[in-house]
Order: sequence, then structure tokens, then C-alpha cells
Amino acid sequence: MSQKSKLHLGLVTYNLAKDWDIETIITNCIEAEFEGVELRTTHAHAVEVGLSQVQRQQIKLRFSDSPIKLIGLGSAFEYHAIEPEIVRQNIEGTKAYVKLAHDVGTHGVKVRPNGLQTDKGIPVEKTLQQIGLSLKECGEFASDYGVEIRVEVHGKGTSSLPYMKKIIDYADCDNVFICWNSNQEDLVGAGLEQNFELVKGKIHLVHIRDLFLEEYPWRKMLHLLIDSGYRGFCCAEIPESPDPIRVMKYYRALFLAYQGIL
Repeated sequence: MSQKSKLHLGLVTYNLAKDWDIETIITNCIEAEFEGVELRTTHAHAVEVGLSQVQRQQIKLRFSDSPIKLIGLGSAFEYHAIEPEIVRQNIEGTKAYVKLAHDVGTHGVKVRPNGLQTDKGIPVEKTLQQIGLSLKECGEFASDYGVEIRVEVHGKGTSSLPYMKKIIDYADCDNVFICWNSNQEDLVGAGLEQNFELVKGKIHLVHIRDLFLEEYPWRKMLHLLIDSGYRGFCCAEIPESPDPIRVMKYYRALFLAYQGIL
């Protein structure tokens, strides 16, 4: 990527790369000039907690021997359930994934909230606090492994940036960060700039969708990131294609053009 770019382009394996093994991911990212990848759980590359220590080390070495950075592991652990035992299962699952991240040589695990429980009579604030305190436990555990917890702006209701700010405040942990998810909900209420302002200091990962979608102000969002001092990865989370390399190359071209890079 051009040295003039202040942002780094990566790939989320959800959808486009869900059927690729590690070798294919690395090969395709190199060809399309993507710089890194976030590996989503349950997909064909099978970077899961059942791997042996030898297998974990092999994955670590494969990425360290390549120009492609393993940005993080993308899980679907969530903490909004009413049942304490389900919340506990998700916390312990997160911890296991943190150990996996450490072993394969990456420094982040993505988790998420996935909704509120108001339809079951649970106050919004109680759910936000429960999610935040769960994240606090996970974040403190992960700090011992040199791994960040990155909570995705996700879920019905919980994708509200003011609610995400409350979740982060309840977590009160310097190892819990935001994964900006480029949702349409970013634009509601006070608008993109004000919503971005709420969490900009906590953003450590960004997911971006199809950049041709004019419903979302991609140019403005990228420049908000740059102006805020963000210098991390923006990871493409895009649909499957029968010609993925061509799509990835076009995606990179738009990503650079939207930053005004000549």
C-alpha cells in the first residue's frame, strides 16, 4: 500500500473468505495488496480452541513468515443473556479464545453485544451494565496474555453509539476497546461526527462494508479516523464473489481514493 496512506487495509474472513484455508488467505491478500486479516471463528481456516499447541505454533510461524499481519480473532461471544450460566459460558469462551490468540501470535479478540432485553422486562441500563462488567472481566484476564478485547458495535439497540459508550464506561478497563462496525445506526441521533466523538479514543479496529454504498458516508468516516489519530486496520467485511481477487483489488482502489491518495 502507498506510504501516503495513514490507514491499513485488512480483510475480515466473514463471507468473502469463509471457505479459504490459511494458505489461500495469505496468498490472496498478498496478490490484492491487503495488509492483514481478522480470522472469524467457525470458518474453513479452522483457527479454533481445539487446536494443539503444535498447530497453534504452526499458524503463528506461517503468519510471521509472511507479509500479512494476523490482526486478530473474530468471535461471536456475547454477554446480554438473562441466564447467568449463559453469560458465564460466553465469558469463559472468550478467555479460551484469548489464550488461542496469544498462542497464534495475535493481539486482539473481537466480541460483541447482541441486543437488549427490554421485551423481557429488563431495563436497558441493567443489560448495558451486565455487558460492561462481563467485558471488564474478560479485559483484565486478556491483559495478562498481551491480548486486547475489542467489542464490536453490534446488535439491535446495542449498536447505538451512546449505549456503546455506556458499555465501555461500565467496563472501566484500559484493555477493552471498540471495533467500529460502520453501521447505519452511526448516523442516527446526533449524527456521525458526534457519535464518533463518543468513542474515538477507544477505537482499535474498524470493520467496513461495501464502499460503493452511498447510504454510508465512507469518505467522511475515513477522514474522521485519520483526523482522530487512528492508524490501525480497516477490515473489509464483504460478500462472497466468484472473482474475489478482482473484487479485493477494486476495493483497495476505492479505499485509497476515498482518502484522497493519488
